Amino acid sequence: MTRLRKLGAAVGVAVATAYGGAVILYNPPISVNDFGGGSRLEELRKKVHDFNAVVPSRETQESALIAAGRENPLDVLVIGGGATGSGATLDAVTRGLRVGLVEREDFASGTSSRSTKLLHGGVRYLEKAVFNLDYGQFKLVLHALEERKRVIDNAPHLCHALPCMTPCFSWFEVVYYWMGLKMYDLVAGRQLLHFSRYYSTKQSGELFPTLAKKVDDRNLRGTVVYYDGQMNDARLNVGLACTAALAGAAVLNHAEVVSLLKDDAGQRIIGARIRDNLTGKEFDTYAKVIVNASGPFCDAVRKMANKNAQEMIAPSSGVHITLPDYYSPDGMGLIVPKTKDGRVVFMLPWLGRTVAGTTDSSTNITYLPEPNEDEIKFILDAISGYLNVKVRRSDVLSAWSGIRPLASDPTAKNTESISRDHVVCEDQPGLVTITGGKWTTYRSMAEDAVNAAIKSGKLTPTNGCVTNNLRIAGGEGWEPSSFTVIAQQYRRMKSTHGGKIVPGVMDSAAAMHLSHAYGNLAEHVAAIAQDENLGKRLAHGYPYLEAEVAYCARNEYCESAIDFIARRTRLAFLETNAAKRALPRVIEILANEHKWDKSRQKEELQKATEFLKTFKSSNNAHFDDGKHK
Repeated sequence: MTRLRKLGAAVGVAVATAYGGAVILYNPPISVNDFGGGSRLEELRKKVHDFNAVVPSRETQESALIAAGRENPLDVLVIGGGATGSGATLDAVTRGLRVGLVEREDFASGTSSRSTKLLHGGVRYLEKAVFNLDYGQFKLVLHALEERKRVIDNAPHLCHALPCMTPCFSWFEVVYYWMGLKMYDLVAGRQLLHFSRYYSTKQSGELFPTLAKKVDDRNLRGTVVYYDGQMNDARLNVGLACTAALAGAAVLNHAEVVSLLKDDAGQRIIGARIRDNLTGKEFDTYAKVIVNASGPFCDAVRKMANKNAQEMIAPSSGVHITLPDYYSPDGMGLIVPKTKDGRVVFMLPWLGRTVAGTTDSSTNITYLPEPNEDEIKFILDAISGYLNVKVRRSDVLSAWSGIRPLASDPTAKNTESISRDHVVCEDQPGLVTITGGKWTTYRSMAEDAVNAAIKSGKLTPTNGCVTNNLRIAGGEGWEPSSFTVIAQQYRRMKSTHGGKIVPGVMDSAAAMHLSHAYGNLAEHVAAIAQDENLGKRLAHGYPYLEAEVAYCARNEYCESAIDFIARRTRLAFLETNAAKRALPRVIEILANEHKWDKSRQKEELQKATEFLKTFKSSNNAHFDDGKHK
């Protein structure tokens, strides 16, 4: 074990040397009590969980960034509004620092909305740790399991435990996977979600009716079911940004950094030139430290500071497809740990549909990645062998690609062998970069980045990190039964065939959706539906209400139709055609909220339509395949 610890330390030093900066791997969390900040935590909780609190307007947030001049700089300016950037903003502002956040597109517009939707410790990493006696991989799993529980506890309305079934086609596989997953339970310890267990072939068929009983002439011998976490990734990301805004951070989406500002000596980064992409206005914002959390684009930001900066990112493409609900039962996922080519595939129930994936291959960095037909075909081929249902290309409701910002190792032959650990470095004074990692560990990644920023800028926070025990807005006091309050106390308004507006029932599906999407703030959405005649559904077969468009425009910085169909709701990811049908009404409501003219409305429809074409649903794709029809 001592040898492994030394090996891990040596690897850390090597990476630090390669990037010319410091690598921070899992610093022990600083306790609030170390700063005497227990009362501070209670103050923060009251502030972000005030039921009547409203986030500052976009104009107010932009004014705050403009006011951060050279003589009155922010403590921290975060570039990138994904999970890590929004998490770092929340971490820093809740430590009592003056913080700003700018995001080129929208919160979660990149990788953070295109994830696998799982909060996991990494069963594969545990397998590597055991067989390779790799203490570093073991620490990675242990830490991720701790963070998995924290994320679920801090956003209970958006996260939950999900049972995942692993099929076994020999008695050796039964013993192997049962022992491996029992070890996963053991490593989780107090953070365990539920115990794993074995199910016979008959029991497995009852739990997962579409599971094949024979694969490649091998009979199913049973399954082992274990638990990981599942989330609504984009809404969790938006929740982090809005919680940071409520805590006092100046957050601004659709605001792009066009250049970095240096001190008079040309050595230290002291600010950024920012362009508001909605108005075209440019302004300077100064900060003692800048945190670069721009995911796959972190090298582009680093090169603004030093055009010769060595690239850190090895981009990996992760493609997922959405299928109808009948592909998997509600509340049970299927994970095949090793396909014919050695990759992992899964099918997971998600928001009433089935998500399947994923791929892991090298790709180019682009703002709007698209899946190709070969990747979609790989996923369909991989799952078809394990199902007794006909797998058809025409069943693909949506398909998308996300870019994983993996920290590269020059000796790695492919992206599968690159570590999913995260790297924090400062290779230019005043510019702290955080990259790598995964959604599950976003909170600790943010903590490490803020710790590095405090050291770099010699900042004086009023307290230590509190995000390990701070629920995001909407999560405080939420219970799984909270939807019943909405169902009982509110009515939806809808039109009859005669055009008359009449009260309708707030059915359980709509009430449950609102409760899970907005937590205890769902009553605000329900009140808009009831009082402002915005209770109709936006798309047939989905629980999304017109009232959500108005609410998100007023309270969640929803500035475009794409923001709504892709991040505030998940229609684009669930069914491209449903999102397309909802667009005219979404744009009509947003136009009323933001005072858009006809020209802007036409532009919004055109942009959103082009955006949806990148989601390769069966209607968007051209294919002639003899197997998947």
